[in-house]
Amino acid sequence: MGGFFGVASKTSCTLDLFFGIDYHSHLGTRRGGMAVYGDGGFRRAIHNIENSPFRTKFDRELDELEGTMGIGCISDMDPQPLLIRSHLGSYAITTVGVIRNEEELIREAYENGHVHFMDQSSGRINSTELVAAMIDQQESFADGLLYAQERIQGSMSILILTPKGIYASRDRRGRTPVTIGKKDGAFCVSFENFAYLNLGYSHYSELGPGEINFITPDGVETVSPARKEMKICSFLWSYYGYPTASYEGVNVEQMRYQCGRLLARRDHGVTADSVAGVPDSGIAHAVGYANESGIPFSRPFIKYTPTWPRSFMPTNQKQRNLIAKMKLIPVDVLIRGKSLLLIDDSIVRGTQLGETTEFLYRSGAKEVHVRPACPPIVFACPYLNFSRSTSEYDLITRRIIKEREGDQVSEETLESYTDPDSKNYQEMVEEIRKRLHFTTLRFHRLDDLEESIGIEPCKLCTYCWNGKG
Repeated sequence: MGGFFGVASKTSCTLDLFFGIDYHSHLGTRRGGMAVYGDGGFRRAIHNIENSPFRTKFDRELDELEGTMGIGCISDMDPQPLLIRSHLGSYAITTVGVIRNEEELIREAYENGHVHFMDQSSGRINSTELVAAMIDQQESFADGLLYAQERIQGSMSILILTPKGIYASRDRRGRTPVTIGKKDGAFCVSFENFAYLNLGYSHYSELGPGEINFITPDGVETVSPARKEMKICSFLWSYYGYPTASYEGVNVEQMRYQCGRLLARRDHGVTADSVAGVPDSGIAHAVGYANESGIPFSRPFIKYTPTWPRSFMPTNQKQRNLIAKMKLIPVDVLIRGKSLLLIDDSIVRGTQLGETTEFLYRSGAKEVHVRPACPPIVFACPYLNFSRSTSEYDLITRRIIKEREGDQVSEETLESYTDPDSKNYQEMVEEIRKRLHFTTLRFHRLDDLEESIGIEPCKLCTYCWNGKG
């Protein structure tokens, strides 16, 4: 995914920027970057954070990254922020999102003028550089940002740092959040709204879909108003968001409690000695389930965070699976001879949760009942890079559907696998249960998930569950 943070201040912005970016470390695993503007012009630093946290890579450079305005990011994809010089002037740019029509936009950029791109070792063009090239085709930053919103298929929220201030642009459909904080002499802009609270900022505003603001130390100007249609990613609440974050006024932790409560209300006839959440995103779901059902909450395994805080840190899938296994340490007295009800945020490939279940059985568990806190993921997301999956057949659901239906599946048939009352859905769930060796398996329903969030369903993107974005 990725996250960004920016500060426009009358005094030094460096420490606020540094800690604000660091608070987004749960959203990305590859690169971290900072760019500042001050008396000496622009300064920038980018580091690889795959094997060590953001703050350990930048704390020695803070004296050199001195300025009154700055932007930065945690990136799960390309190195950024980038420093650009064009007819619009010198600026820094960072983005969050994914471009699905890159080849088309690159071809148009070549056709529209004399443009070149840096060739990365992967053979790809840096998506943020492509966004900058699109913006530079227009006569102003505002026009360039609007042009990028119109042309990009996928989702792209953008921060641009200029000598005069910061442009903040939320993606056209509002699939990802952008919020602004305020304190005396400074404004900040952030992906996660909790990131600025400990820095002394209070909540100022939240950008609407497609809205563009210009931020200076003295105030915030609306450059382009919010659009009417919003499709914010529901998975932000279910998994990606930090528990203290809120989107559209809905807190992540509270939403997860509600998910667990609604899961329990529909879960008749199951008996278990305790309810546990897969650390960390499943814990709040499990507490909500426990409170509603009356089954005690417990922690039969503990996540070892000092060295491996995130299971998806390495880019290699085999490494990620091994780390996911190594980081969960069993509490024997809470497992041996027990019937456990386990809540995870989701089942994607099924590999890690299957291995967790086997680990519980080897540790002496009598039964393992599984309750994912969202519906079965049937469609790979075309709007955000929330998964490293390169094919829909990485999804355990699609592998099972392919085995049942063949390579060619009609939309009507595929839709039946997303309907919890259909025979196809129920047989698919039973096949997942068998393959992953769960005692029982019941997914959260989409209508209950929408109720857990509590905003109008038409404003939510639920594509990965029902193909409707």
